[in-house]
Amino acid sequence: MAHSEDTRRAVRARFVFDQLSLEVAAPMHGVPIATARRWIREARAAGDDWEKARSAQLIAGGGMEQVVRQTMAAMVQQVQATMDAIQSATDMPPAAKVQALASLADSYNKLMAASKRLMPETDRLAVAMDVISRFGEFIAKRQPALAGAFVEQMEAFGEELARAYA
Repeated sequence: MAHSEDTRRAVRARFVFDQLSLEVAAPMHGVPIATARRWIREARAAGDDWEKARSAQLIAGGGMEQVVRQTMAAMVQQVQATMDAIQSATDMPPAAKVQALASLADSYNKLMAASKRLMPETDRLAVAMDVISRFGEFIAKRQPALAGAFVEQMEAFGEELARAYA
């Protein structure tokens, strides 16, 4: 069955912009997955790489960072709920509580380490930028006459930050 160009564009939009997998995007528009895969190959050959466009959309839209933030938020909620459940469990032996808490802490630490690997620049650079921003606000409030000199020095210090956080 031949599909219209509008259908092809709709599948591409779901795949690239909505970040849906082909297994979800294609059937939404009545397209077999094999056909959608063929479309991807044909588009790549014609200079339209759906995969690269999808990756660019993910980065430009803050997708990865948003996914990591959502995952971390969900994990923090689960950690708190699990800790509450462990602490209030009257039928759980103390040794089992310690084991469960240790396992929970391990999972949490692994998530934090993964987030730092997935977004190292967000982790380190965000802290550095926050400190600089707060210091700039501090100077502007306390010593407004120094604000110009601060900005001038920060421009030069930018090179040092680039080396430190590259």
